[in-house]
Amino acid sequence: MSKKHSLESLRDQIDQIDLQIMRSISERAQCAQQVAEVKKGQGDQAYYKPEREAQVLRQIMDNNVGPLDNEDMARLFRQIMSACLALEQPIKVAYLGPEGTFTQEAALKHFGDSAISVPQSAIDEVFREVLAGVCHYGVVPVENSTEGVISHTLDSFMDSSLKICGEVELRIHQHFMIGANTNKDNITRVYSHAQSLAQCRQWLNANHPAIDRVAVSSNAEAAKRVQGEWNSAAIAGDMACELYDLEKLWEKIEDRPDNSTRFLIIGREEVPRSGDDRTSIVVSVRNKPGALYDLLGPFRRHDVDMTRLESRPARNSKWSYVFFIDFQGHVDDQPVADVLAELASEVAELRVLGSYPRAVL
Repeated sequence: MSKKHSLESLRDQIDQIDLQIMRSISERAQCAQQVAEVKKGQGDQAYYKPEREAQVLRQIMDNNVGPLDNEDMARLFRQIMSACLALEQPIKVAYLGPEGTFTQEAALKHFGDSAISVPQSAIDEVFREVLAGVCHYGVVPVENSTEGVISHTLDSFMDSSLKICGEVELRIHQHFMIGANTNKDNITRVYSHAQSLAQCRQWLNANHPAIDRVAVSSNAEAAKRVQGEWNSAAIAGDMACELYDLEKLWEKIEDRPDNSTRFLIIGREEVPRSGDDRTSIVVSVRNKPGALYDLLGPFRRHDVDMTRLESRPARNSKWSYVFFIDFQGHVDDQPVADVLAELASEVAELRVLGSYPRAVL
């Protein structure tokens, strides 16, 4: 009897805590509505503030005492913040579709489930939807830890005035999946995005060396095709598996267990400092000896940590290149301002793509 009474007591305690949580969330939502009214009175139409959201989530993680880990706690608060923002106006987010892609998963991870995600068939269409104001933000992949940079995304920045407003990192787990009509013993082809096929190359060589590997526009497109075929499989993630009702024959077949993709959030506004930021720039260097050395020098002199350097062919000159550079800090930080001032005097062209909060989740 004592155990029964103890269990009932604990359940009563949980019920009371749930009521407290519900009241606190309602109070937070009411406060968020008041903040929105104050912003309207000040003429501020940008109700979503990337730097403020990053600060709140970092504070949650710093003050978390468990037993939930920091990321789980931050994810809970992300959903609360997303729902509170949606009371004012749901955020519309363009992403590389169709439904069920890793890019949609990244969009919902960053903005929460209350955001309205709008699929686009190509990366440049994501840019166009945001530039036209049809969507508030866009989400595009920029690099994978196994296969490297997404060239189409970098090329889209060369022709766009949009700013990078944030980033999100997503652990990528690939699964070998079949449809309800698939004959498991007679699979002759596997569909997936070219990047995913490359990320699972060793596993495919060892387990299905003879089947055709067919690259399609997205993993979600691969999952859709498998639904209507009897001799094919798809490599895709959990979201596509659930959305298209597929069966996992093999889970987590990526060749590297730490396989991750970094996505960028693009928008029309610049983002103030959050306290832990990254800046991205694109520069075109003059064709002279030591040009790359001169490009790197200011970062060393001002102790600014460069985190990525990528080259892409220039559009206007054969055998000329532009460089995409990521580094720690914000354009309003003095060391970063000093680096940019030096670079401006050394390169043919410099454009700041954005300063934005580093990925929290």
